Amino acid sequence: RQAGETVLAPLPEMKTVEGQDCAALVEQLRQELRQQLGAAETRRGETVAYYTAWVHQIKTPIAAMRLTLQGEDTPAARRLTAELGRIEQYVDMALTYLRLEEGGSDYVIRPCSVDEVVRAAVRRFAGEFIDRRIRLDYEPVQWETVTDGKWLTFVVEQLLSNALKYTGQEGTIRIYRQGDELCIADTGIGIAPEDLPRVFQMGYTGQNGRLDRRSSGIGLYLCRRICGNLRHGIRMESVPGKGTTVYLTLGRGDFLPE
Repeated sequence: RQAGETVLAPLPEMKTVEGQDCAALVEQLRQELRQQLGAAETRRGETVAYYTAWVHQIKTPIAAMRLTLQGEDTPAARRLTAELGRIEQYVDMALTYLRLEEGGSDYVIRPCSVDEVVRAAVRRFAGEFIDRRIRLDYEPVQWETVTDGKWLTFVVEQLLSNALKYTGQEGTIRIYRQGDELCIADTGIGIAPEDLPRVFQMGYTGQNGRLDRRSSGIGLYLCRRICGNLRHGIRMESVPGKGTTVYLTLGRGDFLPE
């Protein structure tokens, strides 16, 4: 868009006939460019609207399936519920991506309990913790920060989902506070040193992604974008074979999102 705005900038007044002819030609090109930019923006808006509607519609059968499975307490039903949760998470990721691309500013910045955010994220994966016998080491941090609770919950859910995905049975996930950082640490397979600088890039999955085809390379990218909009920091440390720790900096600052 910046390039388009540069091309559409007013031309200086031409004094010669040749200059005026050139200006007329440039004006014609400017008109065509305006039309192309307008058409592209319309197509983009229609695409976002279509996929947003599709994502909302698919939530209805997901909710119906979840309600059906809640009436059963069998190992098979619990496994299906866990897989349904994954599908629901992918749908939420798609909707979040669309909202970010749309450039919306539906951020509600206010004091927020970090414990409430963590508990909401943990509840979503409670069944997976139980079925895989993964230990959760978490004590309330008694911490209130200024943020958007809905968007921050999405980030914590993504980080918790990754920790669960790469932590084996009877492993441990620890959630704790360190200064102005919320830390999520796991005892999983870890991340290769050469992959670590790129884990927040769009579509990057690295060695772990090649081992697990469920990896999309989108979740951490969305986390980075959301944290940027909320003026939160996010960084990661990892040791292959020992585990990974993600640090969310939730300090106060200028919280007006871009």
